[in-house]
Amino acid sequence: MSIEIKQFTENDIEAANAIWNEVVSDGIAFPQIEELDEKSGIEFFKSQSFTGVAYDENGEAVGLYILHPNNVGRCGHICNASYAVKSGKRGQHIGEILVKHCIEKAKEAGFGVLQFNAVVATNIAALKLYKKLGFTQLGTIPHGFLMKDGHYEDIIPHYYVL
Repeated sequence: MSIEIKQFTENDIEAANAIWNEVVSDGIAFPQIEELDEKSGIEFFKSQSFTGVAYDENGEAVGLYILHPNNVGRCGHICNASYAVKSGKRGQHIGEILVKHCIEKAKEAGFGVLQFNAVVATNIAALKLYKKLGFTQLGTIPHGFLMKDGHYEDIIPHYYVL
C-alpha cells in the first residue's frame, strides 16, 4: 500500500472529521467527548502546528494526525500528537507511517521532544508501535482515562527525544 501524507486543507474536512469522529465516538482512545462538525473541525485542524492527512493510492483518506505544543514557555519545546486510522484500514501499518511522518514534522518545527500524555493501557497496537519506534514509557497513571462505558483504564505517558 502506498501512502501519501498531505497537510490538511479545508478540502479535507469531510474525510478528516469522519476519521477523527470515529475515534472520538468509540470512546476508547482520545480524551475528547464532543465530535467535530464542519466549522469546529476546520478550526481544530487548522489550529494545530501541523495536521497531516494520509491518502492511499486510490485517493482515499485513511488516517490523520495532529501535532501541536504540549505546553508553553519553558516547556514549549515539547510537542504532543494524536493519530487516527480509519477503522477498515487498521493493521496495515498506516499508524506507523503517520508517527514517522509526525516525528519528521516535529523536528522541522523545532520541537525537541514528542510526548504522549495519555496512551490508554488497553491500546495494545499503539503501545506495541511506540515500543518498536523507540519511545520511552514514563510509568502508569492508574485510572487516568474514562472509557465510553464509564469505567476507568490506566494511561501510560510516553516520550521520544527528537
